[in-house]
Amino acid sequence: MNQKVEDPIVLKVMSKFYDRSQRGIEKYGTMLTRTDLDALEWLNHAQEEAMDFCLYLERLKQEVKQFKQG
Repeated sequence: MNQKVEDPIVLKVMSKFYDRSQRGIEKYGTMLTRTDLDALEWLNHAQEEAMDFCLYLERLKQEVKQFKQG
């Protein structure tokens, strides 16, 4: 990837992706190029992450509601 990125928001997100990748490599000793999981296992991982995301959203919605109420 030899493209120049100028948008600071894109650069920040790219940096976060890089940092997350490095943490995953350190924690699990592997990368997303691993071949020990089949498609269904990858889908299960994605579903679990999506479920966590929904829980985080619900928690934040409650915080926003409490803030608006006063």
